[in-house]
Amino acid sequence: MEAAFLEQAAPDLPEAVRRLVNRGASRILVVPYFLTLGLHLQRDLPRIVADIRRIQFDVEIRVTAPLDGHPAMAEALIDRAREGEKNWNATPDDGKTTGIA
Repeated sequence: MEAAFLEQAAPDLPEAVRRLVNRGASRILVVPYFLTLGLHLQRDLPRIVADIRRIQFDVEIRVTAPLDGHPAMAEALIDRAREGEKNWNATPDDGKTTGIA
């Protein structure tokens, strides 16, 4: 397993793939840690993966869907909202109503 970044951090995806290949990987599954299907996933990631495939032609690379739409995401958001509301309501009552957006 290797972490990789698309911009502004290291290692980038090509470097992470090189590291995995150097350890003997011949199949690499990229799991994008993005909440929504934005420009990085629609434009940048496919281009980067295509560039890597041209260099690492003997390595099979596949990309999974982003976190968006996964049922666990809704549960995680609901849990966070409940936790935040509970913590907020634990403070002294100021007469204001709490809403969740």
